[in-house]
Amino acid sequence: MKPGAPPLLLAGLALPGAACLLLFFLLPLGMIAAEAFVGGGSGFVRLLQKGEFWTGLRNTFLLGVTAGLVSLVVGFAVALHLSRLSETRRMSLLLMISLPLTFSGLVVAFGFILAWGRAGFFTIALNRMFGVDAAEFARFVYSPQGLAFVYAYYLIPRVVMLLLPVLVNFDRAQLSAAESLGASRLRAMLSILLPQVAPSALVAFCLVVAVAFGAYGTALALVGSGQANILPLQLFAMVSDAGADWPETAALALILTALCSIVMAAGEVVSIRKETAH
Repeated sequence: MKPGAPPLLLAGLALPGAACLLLFFLLPLGMIAAEAFVGGGSGFVRLLQKGEFWTGLRNTFLLGVTAGLVSLVVGFAVALHLSRLSETRRMSLLLMISLPLTFSGLVVAFGFILAWGRAGFFTIALNRMFGVDAAEFARFVYSPQGLAFVYAYYLIPRVVMLLLPVLVNFDRAQLSAAESLGASRLRAMLSILLPQVAPSALVAFCLVVAVAFGAYGTALALVGSGQANILPLQLFAMVSDAGADWPETAALALILTALCSIVMAAGEVVSIRKETAH
């Protein structure tokens, strides 16, 4: 778009996006907020008085941070390896890595059940090769701790796609210069590469943590709504209950939305500061 474009043309181009934002975000959010503040916000009071809510909040943070850290470490290693390959090989591998992003949470959960469940391929293989108790081993996948492992499956591609452009455009001559001056390869990466990639890595971490905070389909399919006490499953159980306290349910939805928004905003602040610095 040219700098001198007419204001009416700019407004017309922005209209579809503004309509979508209004109809599918602001309007539903406003209706939920109105429901949450029925009775002067008593739904928040009832929700915050429940020990189950605070336990779910702690588990949600633990799950999100754990899944985010695992995804960040693995995703960084994968992106670093891809950045060293030729463009043809890189794009071919990136296509396969990004496939999990096309799957729904239910498909991911079913795949992990087939692979790591009690009768899963890997579980049976470990049982026959090393005598591992299939029931005990499979219990890990169905536990809240196993959710972080499962979540990382579709969070790692997000990290890779965010970090790969940064690593591809990184000037590796800096590492060669540091090594020529006597620094080890690990020291050069820690002192030169990581500080420059850190802002983008933090943005990727915030993104996957926010996704883990709000995801519920995979957890619901794996452990059900009663075995893992996390906020998304609490919200699902309350919405599914015909006799639920709707102001309290709306309050939980707003709190969960606020948590995800705060994490995403932190990543955006880092991104803006990075662009300003450059």
